[in-house]
Amino acid sequence: MNVIKLIGYLFGLACALFVVVAIGVGIYLNNVAKDLPDYEVLAQYTPPVTTRIYAGNGELMAEYAHERRLFLPIDAIPMRVRGAFLSAEDKNFYSHPGVDVVGLGRAIITNVRNMGTGRRPVGASTITQQVAKNFLLSSDQTYERKVKEAILSFRIEQAYSKDTILELYLNEVYFGLNAYGIADAALTYFDKPVSDLTISESAYLAAVLKGPANYDPYRHPEAAIERRNWVISRMEENGYITADEAEVARAEPLGVVSTHRNRPIAGDEYYAEAVRRELKDKYGEEMLYEGGLSVRTSLDPQMQLDAQKALRDGLINYDEAAGFRGPIAEVSISGDWGPELAKMRPLWDVPDWKIAVVLGVGADGAQIGIRPQIDVAGKVDTARETGFIPADDMKWAYRFLEKGKPNAKSPEGVLKPGDVVYVEATGEGDTYRLRQVPKVQGGLVAMDPQTGRVLAMVGGFAFSESQFNRATQAYRQPGSSFKPFVYAAALDNGYTPASVVMDAPIEIESGGELWKPQNYAGGFSGPQTLRTGIEKSKNLMTVRLANDLGMETVADYAERFGIYDQMDPVLAMSLGSGETTVMRMVSAYAVIANGGKQVNPTLIDRIQDRYGETIFKHEERICENCDATEWTGQAEPILIDDRQQVLDPMTSYQITSMMEGVVQRGTAASAVKLDRPVAGKTGTTNDEKDAWFVGFTPNLVAGLYIGFDQPASLGRHGTGGGLAAPIFNEFMTDALKELPVENFIEPEGMTNILVNRSTGMRAGGSGPGVIAEAFKPGTGPAEALDIIDMSGYVPPEQILRDSSQANKAISTGSSGLY
Repeated sequence: MNVIKLIGYLFGLACALFVVVAIGVGIYLNNVAKDLPDYEVLAQYTPPVTTRIYAGNGELMAEYAHERRLFLPIDAIPMRVRGAFLSAEDKNFYSHPGVDVVGLGRAIITNVRNMGTGRRPVGASTITQQVAKNFLLSSDQTYERKVKEAILSFRIEQAYSKDTILELYLNEVYFGLNAYGIADAALTYFDKPVSDLTISESAYLAAVLKGPANYDPYRHPEAAIERRNWVISRMEENGYITADEAEVARAEPLGVVSTHRNRPIAGDEYYAEAVRRELKDKYGEEMLYEGGLSVRTSLDPQMQLDAQKALRDGLINYDEAAGFRGPIAEVSISGDWGPELAKMRPLWDVPDWKIAVVLGVGADGAQIGIRPQIDVAGKVDTARETGFIPADDMKWAYRFLEKGKPNAKSPEGVLKPGDVVYVEATGEGDTYRLRQVPKVQGGLVAMDPQTGRVLAMVGGFAFSESQFNRATQAYRQPGSSFKPFVYAAALDNGYTPASVVMDAPIEIESGGELWKPQNYAGGFSGPQTLRTGIEKSKNLMTVRLANDLGMETVADYAERFGIYDQMDPVLAMSLGSGETTVMRMVSAYAVIANGGKQVNPTLIDRIQDRYGETIFKHEERICENCDATEWTGQAEPILIDDRQQVLDPMTSYQITSMMEGVVQRGTAASAVKLDRPVAGKTGTTNDEKDAWFVGFTPNLVAGLYIGFDQPASLGRHGTGGGLAAPIFNEFMTDALKELPVENFIEPEGMTNILVNRSTGMRAGGSGPGVIAEAFKPGTGPAEALDIIDMSGYVPPEQILRDSSQANKAISTGSSGLY
């Protein structure tokens, strides 16, 4: 009887203890539950998504993200892919209520057995628990967090469907290599969409979640394959694949790719960075890196390559003509030179150039060792590639060198063993050409003159060498490439191409100082037409014309064209002594090329948000009748162009015709040779610090400058016609191959009259001194010689009699723009 009482006493005590514990657990859980985050925020889940930039033809240019992710709905994820993750992470996902009790019990038993062994406790987190942790909790390894995780899991399961929970999980988790979410992981590891993943590839992605660093395919390929095969076996066990499919999948290699089809477009670095800056300024950093924007730019990939090549060729040609500046570094070649050479960073955006070390030098050339490859794991290739630089492929470098040293006579005077240099394969065996990164720089922009869409933009020799974009960020003097706008202002205000201006010395007092501009080549020609003034780039004529027209008018036109925001109306500015950018100059020339319509340059055609809604588009013109689903006899669609008319269309045609003369017989005649009508203008600044050329055809406008980042003289022959125009010609020759040949269209109502090139008066016949000029209604050639601004003119016969007067006439001044 005493035994029964004892049992009853113990049972009662146990019940009381159970109640106390239950109450305590209940109070604890209630307190924990009070501090739980709101799980309902999952319904408004908007994960950070990658912003992607595309070229005009749809090719991927660049991606920007803090976490590289592309959101993918669960319906777009194949069942075999889902099965891989369920098999690896939570095989009972579709049957448990949020916590897998059986799995949890198994984990507890395992952890008890492992106590004192130093092993890390194993978990039994379901996918729902991982969603709770990843979205709502921290990653602290504490029991309280696990309790919170369990409570949230039950609540999440009651509020959301299983597919929704799995969708959240697969789009949020980190896969390594900066890939977040299943969609980006598939692209990062296998360069394919999720829908195309094979069984083995799906299994590997599920495997790598366990520890991206531990199962890295490059550093730990054996462990990666072992873990992948374990997942494949679980997929077979759970019925997602057959035994035969599992056997085939386990035998496959990992198949991870190191390069991707969706890699950035070659040569687009400056363009992509300019777009990134614009997006950041427009929408902010968070939207740029997390907003999932889809940005379609106006970049033409092939034209971009043409622009990059033309500018690089021009910079290299100038730089090599100046001579060799010496090796980029020196290394020891007494042992294995590979590891030391591998440490040097190549120009990744100039892939044809390689870093090499000189192994030996002779009269016939230099033996070189090529920088070895480094794999993604950072391991240096043990193979050693060698080559040879023939003497003929480094003769340009004989013009070496530091002051006081003589020019070299052979390769032995240029290089020595251990010198590190850039080389480029010649395509003939293992021979190379010696290269060096140009010190001179430049920028180039190409644009559709009708829309302002920027088709190509290069901001320097190499983005890897300098990220400063000289096409948009460098403010330089445009020199005589500004002159067309002085002449356009004149043509818009009563002058004609046949108006005559005096080309003679002029002295202007400004601020107590005497300014005496001069023509680039010195001397003067007396009375000349406006056409001759722009074709030969006459500074004295331009100054006189601007003075007669009034600099307030010139400044108004420069601001109207967007060259300057606010131009100082002083005469020196008529010769391009202000500072502006290549982008602004090309946009201004586009106005002339399109008949005078305002141009708003743009790199971006359209921007869509993460939901596909268009939030920006550049095209603002209205198209009437463009939304009809079929033709029922209605009027043709009409594109209404209501942009501001910046310049009279007749003036545009006149100044275009005059700039055609620049190419045909003026300062660019020897450099620009295209198979179609082209107009343009050279520009050279004081002391030849910048060389410009901007020009256009009816369907493409392009412009560039070259110069040193710290302005310095390019040399006496560093002119727009000598340096910039050949680059323009090379680019346009390639860029226009696919574009139709078009003529500049003369507006209706103009009259073509033969005039004398020098006097501007009507000509009675034909000949080299006669040209047909287009006149606006109510205007025409002068009946008698009418010279604008005769002040300071000295007749040639008097100059011959009076040498002192001649010296005065051609005395040097402060401006030598050309």
